[in-house]
Amino acid sequence: AADIGRAATLIEGAERVAIVAGRGAVLAGARDVLEVLGERCGALLCTSAVAHGLFAGAEFDAGISGGFVTPALEQLLPQADVVLAFGATLNHWTTRGGRLLGDGAQVVQVDVDPRAIGAHVPGAMAVVGDAGAAAADLVAELDARGVQRRDGGFRTAEVRELLEREGRWSALGLDRGVVPGAGGGTGPSVAGVHPRALTQAVDAALPPERTVVVDSGHLTGWPAMDLTVRDARSWLFVNGFQAVGLGLGAAIGAAVARPGRITVAAVGDGGLFLALPELETAARLRLPLLVLVYDDAAYGAEVHHFTPQGRDVALAQFPDTDLAAIARGAGCDALTIRTLDDLHAPLAAWAAAPEEPLVVDAKVDPTICAAWLEDAFRGH
Repeated sequence: AADIGRAATLIEGAERVAIVAGRGAVLAGARDVLEVLGERCGALLCTSAVAHGLFAGAEFDAGISGGFVTPALEQLLPQADVVLAFGATLNHWTTRGGRLLGDGAQVVQVDVDPRAIGAHVPGAMAVVGDAGAAAADLVAELDARGVQRRDGGFRTAEVRELLEREGRWSALGLDRGVVPGAGGGTGPSVAGVHPRALTQAVDAALPPERTVVVDSGHLTGWPAMDLTVRDARSWLFVNGFQAVGLGLGAAIGAAVARPGRITVAAVGDGGLFLALPELETAARLRLPLLVLVYDDAAYGAEVHHFTPQGRDVALAQFPDTDLAAIARGAGCDALTIRTLDDLHAPLAAWAAAPEEPLVVDAKVDPTICAAWLEDAFRGH
């Protein structure tokens, strides 16, 4: 109770409050109560990458904090003088090495694991407990103090307009979120499609009720930025130890668990090479699974990392492989995409009646480097 009281006092004295929800908030089913808390304290709402979708559709939802941050949230979050973290460790990925936390921002960290509190943000105020229960106690404490709704703070017409203009990647040009003139790799001779344009086309073609599973690698940012989900339980961010190749198996599990909806497995060609036998599993189970392959003929993260250093990256690059033919051999439907015109009609037809897995071998432009990846390379 004393910890809740101290946190409530901080909120009362704050000018701008931000709520950052992580996996702990998802597991606690805390969306509704966090929305109420956000209303009480005029807070901006955002999530860590693993909790993407938790606040989907909510007022003043600013999306993912960290490497995939939109220009709007990148501008707003450092303005918060109090940050409430619920089930989020606020690691260097979520805070961009601390740059998304403003100087002097006071952090209240709610977690069931005391070891998580202050692990990445020294000096955080500790509230040890379930994210949902702690949020409910905070709402009750604010109600007892007569704080029913707080106007101003982040909840203004100006902030709403900024979020509408620059708070969704789909509303921004394809040049945003990429490194201008990076040219990290050479890859195949065919330039290929823009990975963000590809992702946006897939997002528009599929029903909104879908599950999205993302593998690790350079491709990770594109679906995180441009593939929408309706809730956090429809989002699986498979990045354990940053090991590529885990996404397809996880996507098969997700598709089995929710057979009535389309599951998207967003993978790179390097990750798919490490999981090719799983294609036969998906075909045998006749899953409504879209395997979206961002095929840059390389381990793209390594190519973009080492090329600017003058290193030889030949070992990280592959020949232009016919992954669609391999997928058909495993029993899946498949197609190769070199322009978006190759995608629209067959994807729409499959999405209307997804009776077997579809593997889309999308030959993406290997010279495009995601801005989040370059930022990660700087080291935190």
